[in-house]
Amino acid sequence: MVDKKTLEGVHQNEGKIWPQVLAILVVCLIPLTCGILFSWTSPFIVKITKDKSNYDISEEEASYFTVIPPISMILTSILLSNLNDKIGRKPTILLIAVPHVTTWILCAVADNVWVFYASRFVTGIADGLMFASVPMYIGEISTPKVRGVWGNALTFAIYLGQFTVNVIGSYCDVKETSYICISIPVICFISFCFMPESPYFYIMKGKFEEAKTAIRKLKRKDDVEQDFILLKTDVDRQMSESATWKDLFTISSNRRAVCAGIFLRASQQFGGISTFAVYTQYIFAKSGGDLSPEVSSMIFFGAICALNLVGAYTLDLFGRRPSYIVSLICCGVVLLVEAIYFYIEQYETQINISFLNWIPITGMMMYVIFYSIGLGIVPTLMLGELFSASIKTKGLSVLIIVFGLHVCTITKLFHVLTTNFGLFSPFLLFSVSCFLSTILALYLIPETKGKTLEEIQQSLKRPKKKTPQNGDVESNSNSKK
Repeated sequence: MVDKKTLEGVHQNEGKIWPQVLAILVVCLIPLTCGILFSWTSPFIVKITKDKSNYDISEEEASYFTVIPPISMILTSILLSNLNDKIGRKPTILLIAVPHVTTWILCAVADNVWVFYASRFVTGIADGLMFASVPMYIGEISTPKVRGVWGNALTFAIYLGQFTVNVIGSYCDVKETSYICISIPVICFISFCFMPESPYFYIMKGKFEEAKTAIRKLKRKDDVEQDFILLKTDVDRQMSESATWKDLFTISSNRRAVCAGIFLRASQQFGGISTFAVYTQYIFAKSGGDLSPEVSSMIFFGAICALNLVGAYTLDLFGRRPSYIVSLICCGVVLLVEAIYFYIEQYETQINISFLNWIPITGMMMYVIFYSIGLGIVPTLMLGELFSASIKTKGLSVLIIVFGLHVCTITKLFHVLTTNFGLFSPFLLFSVSCFLSTILALYLIPETKGKTLEEIQQSLKRPKKKTPQNGDVESNSNSKK
């Protein structure tokens, strides 16, 4: 156990925060590239399918550009689930540069659908490695104060990447975009070589002096003995727990973490965001309106980026769970309005709604606002918070597989529903999903605001009881389940 004096000493002298922020900003060049590649389909599916002289690819063939990455992401998670614990967080993160550079080379030289399929498969490998390592790294190198605000940098970087590719894709072709974007993983690789490894990993491997050196670099202070003792105590306790695949589902705290993580990913994806990210220009082209699909998509992703920063502040102000619930309710209402508009436009043609053609773009902007305060931040942020050190790689592997399955399902389902029933049908599905998720969120999402990783684990271990005044309240029982 750590005495009260040690805890007070650590809290009174936390050191500098800028080295932690710098490490987060550098590592987030990786999710920036992942965001670019994830929404690469938004501008380029339309361009590639129209360019019969260079590619001769049908819409049906191009629809698999959105399905292949999550499949390879799932395979990567299964085959390389222990890579972070075997070679370390930093080497795993550096390794991501290889599939990213390979992807851009394949895109640049592609002249048929199979080369594009190969590039999308490699994209999924990078996604799998990124989601397994970057949230973990950010969670382990940052204090609760830094993580509360800057932990959202990963999500912001993904959205910034999605905005970037829609801007570049509006003016450049596939090859030009590849030549521009290949520089980002190269810059990230060089820069991240100078960042420290996670002290969590060093302590797990018994490399205590290296752990102290990493803490010094991250806090820019000489005396880190108390910080080290506190961190070592937390890691030792977490590593003392059994960490088999069975334990992930049989130990109550692990099971609660898995259920929360699966719910967060499922509710986020069935809120429609992946579909909007990969089919942005397609949706705006189908819905009409005064603005071009290119301009509408740039406004859409630009708004996501800007509002994501606001959401990071409100999230730390009001807490994870309240923000997520409000986000679900509001997104559900907006999506329902969009579904009604598209239904009337397609099936009730006798009703003149031309004067309402502002609804699609306005509705999407309202969706962005409400998405950014919860749905867009909480699932990714909590990836690095939910699991103890001993089980973290296994827990993240499960959540990455779940995420991949949902992205694969929802993006293909959008194409099927739109083709067979019309644009209103996926919007209606997403709306109903948001309303159902609101109810489940009351029971499945733990509150992690302002807590260290160890405090989060202790809260997950305690049974909760329901009170009319306070909702979920932690009991004082420390009995082992």
